[in-house]
Amino acid sequence: MLIGAVADDITGATDLCLMLSRSGLKTRQVIGLPGPQMDLSGADAVVVALKSRTIPAGDAVELSLKAAKALRAAGAQRLMFKYCSTFDSTDHGNIGPVTEALMEFTGTPLTIACPAFPATGRTVYKGHLFVGDRLLSESPLKDHPLTPMRDPDLVRVLGRQTTLKVGLIDVTTIRQGEAALRKAFETARSAGTRVVVTDTIDESDLMTLGAACAEMPLITGGSGIGLGLAAALRDQSDAHSAPDRMPAPEGRSAILAGSCSVATRGQIAAAQAAGLPSLALDVEALTEGRQSADEIADWAIAQPADSTPLIYSSADPAQLGKIQSRLGRDASGALVEDTLAAIAERLRDAGFTRMLIAGGETSGAVTTALGVRLLDIGPEIDPGVPWTMSLSGPRLALALKSGNFGAEDFFLKAWDLLEPEAEHV
Repeated sequence: MLIGAVADDITGATDLCLMLSRSGLKTRQVIGLPGPQMDLSGADAVVVALKSRTIPAGDAVELSLKAAKALRAAGAQRLMFKYCSTFDSTDHGNIGPVTEALMEFTGTPLTIACPAFPATGRTVYKGHLFVGDRLLSESPLKDHPLTPMRDPDLVRVLGRQTTLKVGLIDVTTIRQGEAALRKAFETARSAGTRVVVTDTIDESDLMTLGAACAEMPLITGGSGIGLGLAAALRDQSDAHSAPDRMPAPEGRSAILAGSCSVATRGQIAAAQAAGLPSLALDVEALTEGRQSADEIADWAIAQPADSTPLIYSSADPAQLGKIQSRLGRDASGALVEDTLAAIAERLRDAGFTRMLIAGGETSGAVTTALGVRLLDIGPEIDPGVPWTMSLSGPRLALALKSGNFGAEDFFLKAWDLLEPEAEHV
């Protein structure tokens, strides 16, 4: 196993799997800690998806170390800690504490922090994270319901999360090439720096970083650095071509959207404008018993068999703030996740075999409820989001989308990449 990765949420793990698969590595995704009987042999890369982004830092460290040990036991030659391209965290963690623990576990003297993913507009310049042409602190991520990001200076943010010395290697050095970058790493390490934030403007920077970091025992960052790392290692793997279509089991399709991001709200609006049947999940009605998972599932099942019902709970920031102030952030979030997970179970039992899930927390809740533990990676729908096929539990085609990812027509075009299994030879 060339790469064993620990990801702090499920859609981020799927995003990384896509980058590794696209680069020629045979990749598998594990949901939750891999069990002792799970066969991970034959994969060039394995990504373990945890739900550790927003849990207490100590719990995130414990889970991440267990995943790292399982990957090492399965033969991983190097480890990666994957987090969001918008560095979703808080001043108390979890990125810093998990990085620190994994560095100690792997004996890593120096590692990088490279969250950038230029294909989705996430870039780092002079240590500052941009979303498109806006600083992180001026983007919609400043209002994220769980991890609001209001400081774009990653050296400063990471420095508040860890006892390790944090530094910066800017784009000027990276553009000088692999040898200059390796020298900069050594200079930083000699000065006592343990983690360096790396500028990244475009994909060529990722390729240079991947080549220079390929022999580090631990690399940290977003999916972009996975692309660069895989490119540096692909000569050590068997040739693998990412598919452009995926055979999917016969059955009905549905969309479950739990993200409140601007991107997901735009996708919902586009789907509604195109005529997809849709139903909003009302958190207050759920708490008061005026709406239930069974009633919502019954509505979806009653839609025409050739339609794709959309069930969503994606409130705008003002609405979400009111809901959270009345019910509490954690309680309202858990209610939405649990309800969508229960709906997914009902839909599975009613013959829905193709599901598109929007939102990291929602994706984690749904896959857990469906009993899906291992995924094969299919074609790319939009940057960062592939179709996947379950390799454990019920046979399902699943698209697990980070809330912030995907074009406006994502909910409409994703299905074009699926084909009946009988047509696949």
